[in-house]
Amino acid sequence: MEKIKKIKTPLSNEIIEDLKAGDNVTITGYIYTGRDAAHKRLINLLKEGKELPIEIDGQIIYYVGPAPT
Repeated sequence: MEKIKKIKTPLSNEIIEDLKAGDNVTITGYIYTGRDAAHKRLINLLKEGKELPIEIDGQIIYYVGPAPT
């Protein structure tokens, strides 16, 4: 059985570099979610040189959207 990696947000560069596709992880901390409009807003704020509403360095951002279920 594969070892489950325990990670906590915000993630350090060391943790990010150690993660591989298919790793089993447990996550402690925040996972931010957003749809296309939220991601577009964050990009626009960055392009305009404005402050983001959240600190994203080392954070997990998960894209979510409606499903046809």
